[in-house]
Amino acid sequence: MPTRILPAVGDADAVRSLTTLLSQLPDAEPVAPVADSTQLVDTLARLAAESIDELPEVVVVHERIGPVPALELIREVALRFPAVGVILVTSDAGPGLFQAAMDYGARGLVTLPLHYEELASRVNAVAQWSVGVRRHLGAGGDVFSGVGGTVVTVSGAKGGVGATLTAIQLALAAQASGRGTALLDMDLQTGDIASYLDIQFRRSVVDLAAISDISPRVLADAVFRHDTGVALLLAPGDGERGEEVTDRAARHIVSALRSRYEVVVIDCGAQLSGASAAAVEMADTALLVTTPDVVAVRGAKRTVRMWDRLQIRKAEETTIVVNRHSRGTEIQPALIQRITGTAVAATAIPANFKELQGAVDAGRVHELDAKGTVKQALWALAGELGLVKGTEGAAAPRRGGRAARGGDRAALTFRRRKEIGR
Repeated sequence: MPTRILPAVGDADAVRSLTTLLSQLPDAEPVAPVADSTQLVDTLARLAAESIDELPEVVVVHERIGPVPALELIREVALRFPAVGVILVTSDAGPGLFQAAMDYGARGLVTLPLHYEELASRVNAVAQWSVGVRRHLGAGGDVFSGVGGTVVTVSGAKGGVGATLTAIQLALAAQASGRGTALLDMDLQTGDIASYLDIQFRRSVVDLAAISDISPRVLADAVFRHDTGVALLLAPGDGERGEEVTDRAARHIVSALRSRYEVVVIDCGAQLSGASAAAVEMADTALLVTTPDVVAVRGAKRTVRMWDRLQIRKAEETTIVVNRHSRGTEIQPALIQRITGTAVAATAIPANFKELQGAVDAGRVHELDAKGTVKQALWALAGELGLVKGTEGAAAPRRGGRAARGGDRAALTFRRRKEIGR
């Protein structure tokens, strides 16, 4: 059986050199190279969704791959696709990098300039390891999914626009539909998910910041299992400790959650830090919550432009969620879409704070009335995003649609309004 090899190389000259050598290897089947880290992870996820057997045995990562650094990318691939062997191609042959590459999950290292014998030896060894792992797993489709969980970040255009409430309700909707869900508070200085859910827990995301290899047991010790079933990883009680969560730590934490839960919702707040930037960059879906007023929309436009300048997220890869929407507002979603250059969620959240006030003041937002228009809209948003079972790939519900009345699970079923006289 030929060995499938996927090169991940951003430099055009390096691509030609590497693919030429790979094509000369016996029993090798190089596949089309990918140019960046995002394309690599998306390609592997797509193949794994079809079948674990569709994954390549070997991935070759060039040291200058971007935007995610090579070692961080290797760790993510190792966590999400554990039967894929990764080889790092680098000009640094020192023992320090070799040890670091092994710690991050690489199965081999090849030095530049490339030599046929060294590359052939490494590819052969890593391919044998990959085949052995898959044989050991046997019918191990139930042992690991390969694809990993869906990560959704929720950021605010400014403070007070409802990002935290949105994040909580998305997580609750996903969990209620039967998907294992984690909610991470990455608003490290002012995050207050614990208050919204009326809980006290001494551990926080900071407890994982210094751990490079987050095992399932370590992760389980750090999360709080809420009565609703959602696993909570909270922001630190002392805001100044948020600085301990670096962008590298954030990548490790998000990858660990993604490998354990079907859905990971991250509240990133309204302030950009290295940790929240890493989360937004890694997310499958990045939401930006705004209200339909001039100040908030300006903040949304500023945030979108900043993400683009810092190469965190392109405008077209960001989705705006309009909160406190009403038909009489001058600024409508279509105008916000034109101003920001982003996509806008079809589901807008209505302005009805009276439904929320009692639950927010009591710290019981998980007990919102399922008949309330705000909760129905937020759970409809979860359906639009494919976070609840049975909605993946479904068409987004029309703005103005109503959730069926009943309990929390009934709130996941949507009915369209009949348009009369149009």
